This record gives sequence, structure tokens and C-alpha cells, in this order.
Amino acid sequence: MYDFNSILKRRGTKSAKWDNLKEQFGRDDLLPLWIADMDFLASPAIMDALENRVKHGIYGYTYCDDEYYNAVVGWMKRRHNWDINKKWIVFTPGVVPALSYAIEAFTKPGDNIIVQSPVYHPFYSTIENNERRIITNPLIYKNNRYYMDYEDLESKINSKTKLLILCNPHNPVGRVWTKEELAKLGEICLNNNIIIISDEIHFDLVYKGNNHTVMANISSEIRDNCIVCTSPSKSFNIAGLQVSNIIIPNDDLREIYNMELKKHHIGRPNIFGQIALIAAYNELEDWLDSLIEYLEQNKNFFMDFIERKIPQLKVVEPEGTYLLWVDCSGLGMDS
Repeated sequence: MYDFNSILKRRGTKSAKWDNLKEQFGRDDLLPLWIADMDFLASPAIMDALENRVKHGIYGYTYCDDEYYNAVVGWMKRRHNWDINKKWIVFTPGVVPALSYAIEAFTKPGDNIIVQSPVYHPFYSTIENNERRIITNPLIYKNNRYYMDYEDLESKINSKTKLLILCNPHNPVGRVWTKEELAKLGEICLNNNIIIISDEIHFDLVYKGNNHTVMANISSEIRDNCIVCTSPSKSFNIAGLQVSNIIIPNDDLREIYNMELKKHHIGRPNIFGQIALIAAYNELEDWLDSLIEYLEQNKNFFMDFIERKIPQLKVVEPEGTYLLWVDCSGLGMDS
């Protein structure tokens, strides 16, 4: 029903993934597996919605209206069984900038921020660029699967530990954390007055046999100690439209966060990001389900190929995301 087979030329389109290889890695003859950016066309529904808006011909300042907020509220309910209030939704132009604003809002220079390595590299640079200290709580790698290390986490908490940045689902190891795992993490953070920033940008991309749990949907206590970062960018391949929603149920935390955004004059959304989000969240559940089926076939093909052709490698089977994390230690390589 949907076309995920067409091979499309992306070089020469100002693609960060394809056109920036030489600047990034010193050569341009590489396969660009370094960035979470799909090579599928966006859904026709998104393209039609954008085309209709382009034809209007005026692209002035915009704001988020009820159509936008209702699309987000409806998506969270239908896809994630999460009832949210539209007042909890805070627009930002991307999840990584949103993390930076949260670090500025809720910590001071020299404070400690916990990340669970190996993890999405901008977590590190965002912390360092804001002059905070990175505290790593490494995941446990056992039987080709990753687990949280709660004992290590508790041993590294002190009075200067203010935030934990969670990746759920986890980039790059592909874990979709269970409700029980998240609840235990949430209790540790509650007991130590550590705010959780939960990056859930991949939350729509979960494979059969796994269920995503929104960190803020575990208990009312954890909800009020949690900031959830979401976006349609990964799910619908619209990262270039720069739209994300930071969902903050706690009124006090949201007020502090909004004050930080005002300092940076963040607030007016990209009109095309808005239009694409509304189309995606209101019309594209079938498209997303088909995409996930296709991605699962790709995942299975890759894992089978590696097992047959390069058995020294071990692919950590992802439960979610469209990323693959490969253990190369069998070839004498490390990170």
C-alpha cells in the first residue's frame, strides 16, 4: 500500500546525512550510517498538506492553535495510552535544543547530570557546553542485551546531582525499557530529588513483542518529576521541519522551563513543522504501522546476513528505534 522500496537520490539536496560526509569524516565515499535519518519518502498526506500550505504564498509568524494541540493530545492517547492536558505541551524547535534549555533551567554550572552510556552523543556535548559535569551510569551488557545498573546509579548520586537524562527507547542499543525498569529508576530519582528528562523521540518505533511506556505515565509522583521530550521527526522522517513537543505535567517545572525559553525568545513555531505534525498525527497511523513492519523486515535481514556472513559480529537486537548496535569485539575492535 505504501512505497518504502524506491531508492531516492539524496546527494545534492543539502542532506546532513549524505552531503556532509567529507566535512564530518574526511571522505565522501562512505555509507552514511551515522545519523538517525530514514531514506524513505515522507507520506503523501504530509507532502499534500505542505504543498497546500505553500500555495497560500504567505509564510508569516505563526502560533500553535487548538488543531495543533489536539493532534498531539490525540496521538498520545491513541498510540501511547497517555492522557495529557494540552497546557502541558511546550513547543520547541527540536529535542536537542530542548535538552539544553532544560539543563539551563534546572541546574547550575558545576552540577552533575547523569547519562546511561552508551547513549546518544549530543547528550554529552549538551551537558559540557552548558558547563555541567557528566556522570555516566553505564548500562550492563549481558547475553547480548543491555540492562540498567541501579546499584551503580545510586553509588554515583550526591548533593550536586540534579538531572538524569533518560533515552526511552534507547539510542543506540535499542532497548524499550519495561514499566518495571522505569518505575525502579523513577523511584531512585524521586528519593534523591533528581529530575528526569526523558528523551522519547523514538517512542513510536517499537517492534512486535515490546511495549513502550512513557516515563511520566507510571505514577503521579514520577509524572510530576518528569519532563518528556517528543517529536514526530523520527517516526515520519521530518527532522528538517524542526518541530518537537516537550510535555511537562508539573506546573512549577513548566513555569520554570517556559521562563528559560522566553530568555532565548523561543516560542513561534515553524509553520511547515506544524502542518506536517497535524497531518502525521491525525492521518498516518496506518502508514506508521506499515513503516514499522518494513523496518522489522530490514532488521531481520541485517541480523541474518551478519550471522551468516560475519559471525564474529554480534548484533544487539533492537526492541525499538531504526538503529542497529553491533558488537565488534569478535574482530578485535572496540569503540
